[in-house]
Amino acid sequence: MEIAYKGTHFHGWQIQENAHSIQGVLQGAMGTLLRRELDLTGCGRTDSGVHALQHFSHFDAEEDVFNEPFIHQLNSLIPDDMVVKSIFKMHEGAHARFDAIWRTYNYRLYFKKNPFLKGLSSFCSYYPDVERMQKGSEVLKEYQDFSCFSKSNTQVKTNICKLNRLEWVWEGEELVFQIEADRFLRNMVRAIVGTLLRLGWGEISMEDLRKIVESGDRGKAGASVSPDGLYLQHIQYPYPLPEPKPYMRTKSRNSSL
Repeated sequence: MEIAYKGTHFHGWQIQENAHSIQGVLQGAMGTLLRRELDLTGCGRTDSGVHALQHFSHFDAEEDVFNEPFIHQLNSLIPDDMVVKSIFKMHEGAHARFDAIWRTYNYRLYFKKNPFLKGLSSFCSYYPDVERMQKGSEVLKEYQDFSCFSKSNTQVKTNICKLNRLEWVWEGEELVFQIEADRFLRNMVRAIVGTLLRLGWGEISMEDLRKIVESGDRGKAGASVSPDGLYLQHIQYPYPLPEPKPYMRTKSRNSSL
């Protein structure tokens, strides 16, 4: 199942006690339609307030859920800040999380007051040196242990990640940081952006950046930027996914309004 969501009013993807989560809302809505309990396995977690332009999850079902009416019913049950784009069959053993080979996030910044970007991009009072931040991004690609950018006390076996692409680009009045890796640690992208901004403002040197990464100490890296500018943008798998068939609710000319 492919979905997208604006994460502002959610406490991330994963179900948590006494918290409003994407997974919880979806499982509840699907359980209502199928009249049974259902477990969704997501391609990864997103933190509270983080958005997703593309997110996949898998589930087992014997019912016919691969049709337009079911997707329409499901979308009518979930809030307007999330959407189910498509549901399709996969080969046996396909896993939304473990099969993913690359994940892409982007982080969006804007620098002039704009009510239409508030909540969907992160406001920044001062322009940084973008060229300097791009050079710092290239430095990060030389490393694989990113303990310094990981939230403490997380239950992961390793903090090793392979970075494939880090790029700063202007899109209109927004400065966008694009980062692709095989996996991400909790809070990693927001901590990287916070640290590179310090570099761009001249608060730390390139050598300081290297020392921060090599220290493995989260306390030495920059503060995490706000979640409202962060988007899970794309998930890549080693096999092709079926082309989505967008659902469309139409009325015939003779149907009553």
